[in-house]
Amino acid sequence: MPQDHPLTFADADQASIPLALLTAEAFDGWRLAQEPGARGWAEANGFVAGPGQVLLFPGDDGAPEAALGGVGSAKDRARGRFALAAVAQSLPAGTYHIESGLPQEPADIEAELLGWLLAGYSFDTYKEKTGKQVRLVAPEGVDTARIEAIAAGEALTRDLINTPANDMTPDGLQAAAAALAHDHGAQCSVIGGTELLAENFPLIHAVGRASDCAPRLIDMRWGQSGPKVTLVGKGVCFDTGGLNLKPGSSMGLMKKDMGGAATVLGLAQMIMALDLPVQLRVLIPAVENSVSAGAFRPGDILTSRKGLTVEINNTDAEGRLVLADALALACEEESDLVISMATLTGAARVAVGPDLAPFYADDATAAALEAGGRRAHDPLWRLPFWEPYETMIEPGIADLDNAPKGGFAGSITAALFLRRFVNEDTRYAHFDIYGWQPEARPGRPKGGVGMGARAILAALPDLMGLEPAE
Repeated sequence: MPQDHPLTFADADQASIPLALLTAEAFDGWRLAQEPGARGWAEANGFVAGPGQVLLFPGDDGAPEAALGGVGSAKDRARGRFALAAVAQSLPAGTYHIESGLPQEPADIEAELLGWLLAGYSFDTYKEKTGKQVRLVAPEGVDTARIEAIAAGEALTRDLINTPANDMTPDGLQAAAAALAHDHGAQCSVIGGTELLAENFPLIHAVGRASDCAPRLIDMRWGQSGPKVTLVGKGVCFDTGGLNLKPGSSMGLMKKDMGGAATVLGLAQMIMALDLPVQLRVLIPAVENSVSAGAFRPGDILTSRKGLTVEINNTDAEGRLVLADALALACEEESDLVISMATLTGAARVAVGPDLAPFYADDATAAALEAGGRRAHDPLWRLPFWEPYETMIEPGIADLDNAPKGGFAGSITAALFLRRFVNEDTRYAHFDIYGWQPEARPGRPKGGVGMGARAILAALPDLMGLEPAE
């Protein structure tokens, strides 16, 4: 379950240690300007302003009275994110303030300060808490509430993904959504079990019916005025592959198959905490893709909420099925923007690796999202809704094929499949995310991670005609 993370800035009147940030390019100039004692201290400690390097200057009592933090060379900074997070992770416990060395652009400052907060994240629900407290007094003129809200949303996403599937069941995901709704005065309703059939959500029911924990559709609404934004997140809480059973080596990380749901909930928390002037709706089909006598089968033909029939050629291509019914519902009322997020295909990961969030959108929407990603240091990579591949998702025996044979363009054909359930006049973007950090990086420990949410948040003013954040 989500934890209570202290990802906040220290009070401005709190005693703090001055921290100067130094690039590798500026190090020689700094070294030559120092007194012999300071210069010798840096040399003795091997400090050259490399990424994440820290040099502490002890006071008379031995405790640090000042600190230097290295942010590396221009090449280092171009190759990585959150240089300040690397410094924060290397510092001993204490409270600091930044004396010099922050970037010039406000968006870059926000990203670095966010990185500091995210460096304090740890997932320790199931073990003794061991994290150190490295606090920061934020510089003057910074919108601390905004940065803290973004950090809280990211922490929620990470917690939800990191929680094992025995606790993060469809019930658990529903509870997390209900708690978020309660905290922000949103409405949250649920359609579950056989009621899904009565209310015409046949694909969600088919995918989840084999589990002892009933499938459900979570529907959260917030905001009374402004543009309508609908977020749809894949909530497959565990994916065995169904009757097309995954091998054990492929099943080990399947607790993260609800990463799309976790990401839209984290983004929803950011939007609501920042009180953005939008009407927000969040739809999450929450299921477990399990194996039992009642599981849906290869060769089945299922009729979707929209009326399109789908031939099941692989029960392990289940995420697009549950999203299809949710997208159909989303488009039954007017929306200014519909976004789906899902840990949908391995093809996306093969194409761009674990750092980039591939997405699909029209030209104008894509340009706004890409610009938002650059401002938020949340990298995206656009892939095409490639029209000639439409025939690959048409099996002949039904309207659609959930798993085209041949293995080509797996992420693209999945995106084209989902687009069939979106009205042609609806502004739509789809994200095929990974949701997992395979190796620890500054501000991003190994484990669940948000992808694309901060880019979307940064792009919303342009996309929806809102006043930009100060």
